[in-house]
Amino acid sequence: MGILVANGKDAPPRSGYRDGMGILVAVTDHAVERFRQRVGSRSGALDPRPEIAGRVSEAWAAGRWSETPPAGIRSGAAARGSVYVRDLVDRDLLFVCRHDRSGAGELIVISLWEEGRVGTPRVPRRYTDALRPSVRRP
Repeated sequence: MGILVANGKDAPPRSGYRDGMGILVAVTDHAVERFRQRVGSRSGALDPRPEIAGRVSEAWAAGRWSETPPAGIRSGAAARGSVYVRDLVDRDLLFVCRHDRSGAGELIVISLWEEGRVGTPRVPRRYTDALRPSVRRP
């Protein structure tokens, strides 16, 4: 699993989170692929991990997270223990995370979800397909 860790800003003291501690943000390969397919990088970078980690860290520091699944997610589809972080720039974008509270306080971005968005992705498929490594078949 490819993971990038970035130091975040001070997080709000919610759910047992200690005041004054930074948050570590790790981004999974799945979250990177979903971001490329549905949102696209604002900076044009090939690897959006730093952008995802920064956006999640800033939203976390601003207190824009909840342990309650948003209204559009079925109760059976919401994983127990998930944390939903709402982006500061794109308010319909939710990062689905797991919060490791065992001491490190790491936040792992596992996927993303667009609330209220129905239809085609913002990034056309031809661009995301071009990013995939080509597979040679004999």
